Amino acid sequence: MKRRDLLLSGGAAALAAMLPRSAFAADAGWLDVRRFGARGDGKTIDTAAINRAIAAAAARGGGTVYFPAGHYASYTIRLMSAVTLHLDPGAILLAAAPQGDAGYDRAEPIDPVYEHFQDFGHSHWRNSLIHGEGLHDIAIAGGGLIWGKGLGRGDGKDGWLKDPNGPGTGNKAIALKNCRNVLLRDFRLLEGGWFGILATGVDNLTIDNLIIDTNRDGMDIDCCRNVRVSNCTVNSPYDDGICPKSSFALGYPRTTENLTITNCYVTGNYQVGSVIDGSWKKMPADFAPKIHGRIKCGTESNGGFRNITISNCVIEDSRGIALETVDGATIEDVTISNIAMRGTIDGPLFLRLGRRMRGPAGRPIGTLKRVLIQNVSSSGANLLPSVIAGLPGHPIEDVQISDCHFQHVGGAPAAMATLTAPENELGYPEATMFGDLPASGFFVRHARGLRMSNVEVETTAPDPRAAFRLEDVDGASFLAVRAPRGRVFALDHVTDFTTAATRGVRDQVVPGPANVAF
Repeated sequence: MKRRDLLLSGGAAALAAMLPRSAFAADAGWLDVRRFGARGDGKTIDTAAINRAIAAAAARGGGTVYFPAGHYASYTIRLMSAVTLHLDPGAILLAAAPQGDAGYDRAEPIDPVYEHFQDFGHSHWRNSLIHGEGLHDIAIAGGGLIWGKGLGRGDGKDGWLKDPNGPGTGNKAIALKNCRNVLLRDFRLLEGGWFGILATGVDNLTIDNLIIDTNRDGMDIDCCRNVRVSNCTVNSPYDDGICPKSSFALGYPRTTENLTITNCYVTGNYQVGSVIDGSWKKMPADFAPKIHGRIKCGTESNGGFRNITISNCVIEDSRGIALETVDGATIEDVTISNIAMRGTIDGPLFLRLGRRMRGPAGRPIGTLKRVLIQNVSSSGANLLPSVIAGLPGHPIEDVQISDCHFQHVGGAPAAMATLTAPENELGYPEATMFGDLPASGFFVRHARGLRMSNVEVETTAPDPRAAFRLEDVDGASFLAVRAPRGRVFALDHVTDFTTAATRGVRDQVVPGPANVAF
């Protein structure tokens, strides 16, 4: 069999047998991609050589494919089980720009019944720089760089691409589907395209000590279980930073659960590349309304979220933290603790239960309940308050917020204090979906069992709005709350309201239903 035919046939075992012993690095189990023909000169397309090395490692029962220092231009790299990619410091894995008929693997077909239940990018994995499906015991590690220079953003904003999702175009740096026992550690990722990391249906996933400096989402963790994200830096000015999701991309709803996000730094206001190179160049001042870079559960929410912890994170110049279920699923048992925020755009906290219902017909509206938020310090947030917003007859339940300080810029015009926010039940879940809001600290609507203790709202400029605006809330308890002088609470159809030890407000119980401000 000719060597070319052998490679095309996928004969990994035969390939390993015919390769000279010099193809294997001195370290047992390590295979140097240069020994398989990779040039590492930044010009030669090294895809075939890299995939030969991976196949040889798999044929041996597993091993490490090793990238020494160099620039390895490539199209789609196909992972195999029990194989690690190790990028040495000085090694750059470069996503090459498609040229003519040469480019990335084509996006796989998807059942038309559910292809529109999520964006195109969530529904395809093969059109990526690094792809794996149905694998186990895989890893990408080392101190090198993955640079998605030739990847598209998927939104048509790449001037050099005729079709952002066309044949040969790649739009993800790393895409994994239905895998288990996955480790991503220590490398840097620059310009990852639509998704720096897209993991769908991946169990036992560890993402640790990455620096992601990218032009859209940093990492999307979709329909995954038993996930640990730790010690990562993510700069994603044009989209979300760390984004758990639960789409219908697998063809059925699957809960994202048992997830921890800890010791991470997330921002959305540095020029792409300046975090990795250490120059830390801020985006121009007029970019502020476009800042993203948050931690968000949603918007895809067909399967729901359960057992989530977000702790010990620093969030700067971003859209804060969001929990969103709008497609008929449950969010429950979430804890958010020890968070330092600064310069938040569009509200530090956003909890939304909606009814967009993008998914199979006939599903009931979802639920959002049992959320514990504590030890959050937020400073320099803009005029939009934190939002907790359910639906009529479908309240957000059992939210507890304690030992927190929320500072906003304040200075809203007087007319903003009397605004009536639209329900916008079908809208895309975003803190701006209700427009300007009549609260300086928290706007809460359609909720039950809300408890706040030792929470302070501060405005740097006088603000005419009440610090806390509650509408259609059943069971609200406020203990040792501090707010700017003026109106602290504005209640509209609120029952079973209690406040004690609140500065400027006498202790009182309001059985309700009440429509009052004090």
